[in-house]
Amino acid sequence: MNQFELSRASSVADALALLAGDSQARFIAGGTNLLDLMKEDVARPTRLIDITHLPLAAVEAGKGGGLRIGALVSNADLAYHSEVSSRYPLLSQAILAGASPQLRNMASTGGNLLQRTRCYYFYDAATPCNKREPGSGCPAREGVNRIHAILGASEQCVAVHPSDMCVALAALDATVHVSGPAGDRAIQFDHFHQLPGDTPDIDTSLAPDEIITAVELPAEGYSGHYSYIKIRDRASYAFALVSVAAGLALDGGTISSAAVALGGVAHKPWRDRQAEQLLIGKPANEASFTAFADALLQPAQPLAHNAFKIGLAKRTIVRALSRAVAMEEQS
Repeated sequence: MNQFELSRASSVADALALLAGDSQARFIAGGTNLLDLMKEDVARPTRLIDITHLPLAAVEAGKGGGLRIGALVSNADLAYHSEVSSRYPLLSQAILAGASPQLRNMASTGGNLLQRTRCYYFYDAATPCNKREPGSGCPAREGVNRIHAILGASEQCVAVHPSDMCVALAALDATVHVSGPAGDRAIQFDHFHQLPGDTPDIDTSLAPDEIITAVELPAEGYSGHYSYIKIRDRASYAFALVSVAAGLALDGGTISSAAVALGGVAHKPWRDRQAEQLLIGKPANEASFTAFADALLQPAQPLAHNAFKIGLAKRTIVRALSRAVAMEEQS
């Protein structure tokens, strides 16, 4: 058992003060990922700072007709919130595809953004892992790598991001609001999570002395034409091999706007805005969707055991976009 102190923050300023000066301190809300990391001896915080009493659990109107979601809103409350289910059903659907009801009751919005990979080498403290111990190596590259990345990976890391919610937030152009000693700042969701490069131990652009306070959604939620499809090894409580969050705006049978994000294929939710331009002005049909999927997956670099993800991702993209057009019953 690694000894640690437990403190309770009464305000955001108090939480930041407790964090300051202790590089091994960690915030804890639902703890659905952090406690796993501690049990597996991957995380060894010297102090846990309980932030569950901070005033960050509201869902309220945002700027320009959008929606602001407090960092402590639980996944369950967010998925079933009337504004989310009616205006941003893509987000609601993605959340409900993840974890289990018990975990969704505990997991927080801010914590979901900070989930660490479920790569089995990362969780096994007996093996090397550049994400856990920089410079030690990446055994996944030559080992069992069926669940690993096909896009945006590096020689240092081929892990994938595990969140379902974040895939939808990427498609919805969310903004992450954070607070730190230097003040408040907003981070576009595209820039919040990072590709591994030479620093796979750094998952996000959140500074070590900052805290997430809210996630903000723009007014456009693709509530008319959307789909979230998650392909996994079993029907529930499993992480995605491939997932697709798709939103479309249609002018008759022509695509006027499109947003597509992939999960299970990269170190961050994967979105390619240049490839999305291939859909604009095109008929909303299988041929357009297939051409887009081919372009989106063109840079893929599979490993020994995960080449199947390329074809799987393409088929899932076409299926998700087709469902978004037809607004079929989602499952």
